Amino acid sequence: MIKQGISTLSHTQRRALLKQRLNQGQLVVAPGVFEMVSAKMADQMGFDALYMTGYGTVASYLGMPDAGLATYSDMVNRVTQFTSITQTPMICDGDTGYGGLLNVMHTVRGYEAAGACAIQLEDQEFPKKCGHMLGRRVVPAQDMADKIRVAVETRSDPNFLIIARTDARTTLGLDEALRRAELYAKAGADILFVESPESVEEMQQIGRSFDLPLVANMVEGGRTPVLSFEELKAIGYGLAIFPATAFLAAAKAFELVYTALKETRSSTSVNSALYDFPAFSKLMGFDWVTAFDQAHAKADSQIP
Repeated sequence: MIKQGISTLSHTQRRALLKQRLNQGQLVVAPGVFEMVSAKMADQMGFDALYMTGYGTVASYLGMPDAGLATYSDMVNRVTQFTSITQTPMICDGDTGYGGLLNVMHTVRGYEAAGACAIQLEDQEFPKKCGHMLGRRVVPAQDMADKIRVAVETRSDPNFLIIARTDARTTLGLDEALRRAELYAKAGADILFVESPESVEEMQQIGRSFDLPLVANMVEGGRTPVLSFEELKAIGYGLAIFPATAFLAAAKAFELVYTALKETRSSTSVNSALYDFPAFSKLMGFDWVTAFDQAHAKADSQIP
């Protein structure tokens, strides 16, 4: 049978693999993916995990800012599609859980069924904002702890990881962010995410404060210093996500190509910067389409 190039690993196997990698104490690097081309390409690179960025996914899917405008239905749709075309464990942004405790239960069930290996939940008030923007407000810490408890109770696969993110640092200070992260750890979070520390010293303080795996959010142009792999590992981070790198690179490429086309009315000046078309066609799966067509053409030729 001719099959489309889809994953050979089950969702359960991918979750177990991601948990094993994190438990080994090594720093897992997860590039951000934001639409299907980026997901397919990153999936072939051999990363330990991929990160479905909320910012990039909302931008590419809706053309709108990551400011609480995307719904649960919008995002679980993307989770389903991302995981269906990749085999690398996928970590997915679940925003605030899209409401109260009942919504969190529904969201966790939906993301797990859609194939996510981990869900990231944050303690912002609705509508949320990107974690490197000003003006973010957080819910009472106990309300978020209750969400984490519900998320842990809801999952059916114990290897489906719950990432608890606090956005308290920017408005309430690092001490409050650390207090909240400790509360979320006690509520059962598997991974802690103290968003937007503003110096290496703050990152080091976070690293000294917890035994659970910690998330480093490396956003070029954001509020947190972007450090090397060795520096992040020395601090004690267990998961480094790079949510914006790919879509910022893509946007720059779009700008260069469209500017050249506008100015010269031809692509002759940008050919050297373009991905090889036959290679791109293979990436998208035209090799199995060709095999499918050939198999069916042979079958048709045998019909009297």
